[in-house]
Amino acid sequence: MPIHDWSRVPSGLFHHFHQDWSIELARTLNRGLLPSNLSALVEQRAGVKEPDVPAIEDYAALDDRETSLLEANAGRVATMEAPATRIVQRSADEIYADRANRIVIRHHLGRIVAIIEIVSPGNKDKRGAIRNFVEKTVDFIQAGVHVLIVDLFPPTVRDPKGLHKLIWDEIEEQPFELPPGLDRLLMSYQAGREKVAYIEPLAIGDTMPDMPLFLTPNLHVKVPLETTYGATWNVLPVQLRSAVTTGNLPVA
Repeated sequence: MPIHDWSRVPSGLFHHFHQDWSIELARTLNRGLLPSNLSALVEQRAGVKEPDVPAIEDYAALDDRETSLLEANAGRVATMEAPATRIVQRSADEIYADRANRIVIRHHLGRIVAIIEIVSPGNKDKRGAIRNFVEKTVDFIQAGVHVLIVDLFPPTVRDPKGLHKLIWDEIEEQPFELPPGLDRLLMSYQAGREKVAYIEPLAIGDTMPDMPLFLTPNLHVKVPLETTYGATWNVLPVQLRSAVTTGNLPVA
């Protein structure tokens, strides 16, 4: 199913879709796409400044033994093959140094190993909001939490080259330009000793490829963005779907 232009409708309508899509993604991951000792849970963000962010290190970064066991027992549901996206950026250095749901992948319902974020308009509509989103994402990556971000909204004056450029500049400044005509981004960040970004630029009307979600620096699963997006779209109210496809809200 082609990506729709959600910028045509009020943010509250996307919020409804966002919530449903998050649940559909979590259900799909838990139906056998994740190794049995990992669970995808839908959790609500706590607000602009999240109290859980400073404590990320208490939950993140599996130790070497846990990582080895996870990789050894992953079976056929996860792969160590390198992902293939149109753009890959690598960091040569280590880094030391309005309400919506996110999907959190937890090891034995405890430590956070990965996060899936679906960007909402509110994440990009103010300098403070976009700065907090970027800082939070970098905090996760620094703490060893792998991150997958889905941004179906066009760049703004606050992220003229897209969210990836802002995030990656905090890790390692490298050139990055959006390909002509492609202004929506799927971004997967591998948070190992070497930080790697797998980027898939898209346009309205494109179908979304499955994107890698890393569980360890060597192990990832393919997240079925396209099928879960389509399943969520198909159960939306008819009037909502019409508003998104036409850009016209129903007349009272």
